[in-house]
Formats: sequence, structure tokens, C-alpha cells
Amino acid sequence: MKKVLIPVTNHATLGSTDQANGTYAPELTHVIHVLNAHNIAFDIASINGGKAPLYGTDIAEDAVNNQILGDESFQTQVNNTVPLSQVNMDEYDAIFYPGGFGLLSDLASNEEVGTLAARHYESGGIIAAVCHGPAALLPITLSSGEPLLASKSVTAFTREEEVDFGTINDIPFLLEEALARKAAKYSKVQPWNELVIVDERLITGQNPASAHAVGEALVKQLAK
Repeated sequence: MKKVLIPVTNHATLGSTDQANGTYAPELTHVIHVLNAHNIAFDIASINGGKAPLYGTDIAEDAVNNQILGDESFQTQVNNTVPLSQVNMDEYDAIFYPGGFGLLSDLASNEEVGTLAARHYESGGIIAAVCHGPAALLPITLSSGEPLLASKSVTAFTREEEVDFGTINDIPFLLEEALARKAAKYSKVQPWNELVIVDERLITGQNPASAHAVGEALVKQLAK
């Protein structure tokens, strides 16, 4: 059975503000919904382990989000995330980073997790990320000394979307700019439209609207 590692943030606020944050639930639940439909197993992990902060858990019109959030085994995993230091990457075929602003404050700069992901990618593993999730690609340095992003085409949450969402002044850094400076190519479409870019074994999605398609692209890669 194929298995995916899902690292989530431990950071429960938007940057240094006191606004409740963490992982944006729909970006996690929509991908898990696709994984479940294809009988692909997953573990949820975080740097510190323990209960992962989620937001976007109260979107009435999102049936998929509500269904997964209401699942007891999902709740058990989210409330008891595995510390990433205890993870054996050999057990996993892919890594998926969901978005949310929280990870801009931890996974985006964590070199231990970056090293874990680099080894996984270099041994033939797949990496997928959506919205702010691609921030976790920033600390991934390959054994050649090159950043993973240096040869990759990616997308992620855009400056326009930060403006629309009202977060442009509170984020620790602008993800679009960070990726544009480090990646071979950064692309985007109109705010809130779906965009998924697949570059070899790296899959990135622009925003929440792209989460389902990132899940589908991940399943397709796992089937290869």
C-alpha cells in the first residue's frame, strides 16, 4: 500500500500576531479525501508532534471538509501528530505539505525537515504542496548543494491573493517573492483560480481551489 507523509505546522497564529491560524483545513481535507478514495495511507506529522492547530474548520458549504473533519481517525491523527524526528522516511512514497499561514513560521525555515525531504526526493520520492505549503520547499537542499527549487517550476499563493485575503501586512514574508527568487520559474493565474504545476516528482498548487487537483496529481504520480 502506498503511503504519504503529511507534515503540518505547530505554529498556531498568523505570523507574530495573535490571530488564530495553523494549517488551513480544506487544503488538508480535500487532499486526504482523494487519498482515501484511492486507498492510499497517510500519517500526519509536525516538528514538535502533538495537537496540530487548524483553521477553516467552520466552512458550512464545504461538504468534503466537513466529512473529513468529522472522521474520528482523522481527528485522532491531527490531535496526535508524529514528531518528525521519529519519522522513518523509508516507509513513505510521497510527502504532502498543506497550506495555511502557520508554516511560514516553522516549516519554511526548518533545515532538519528540509534534509529529510531532500533525501526522500533524491531516493525517488514525490513531493506535493498547495497554497502556502510550497514554503516548506525553501529549506530543501540537495546533496549537490543546490536548492531543490533551483531547477524547478512551481506555483503557490500569490501576492494578489494575500492582498484579497487581508494578510499582506501580517505575513512573516511574501511567499511569491521568496519562490520567485529561488525557483527556476514561478507561475500564477488569476487570483483564486485553479493552477497545478507538475515538474517531474514535484507537484505544487496555487491556492485552496487547487487542493483537489493537487491530490489527483499526487495519486497519478504514485500510480507510476
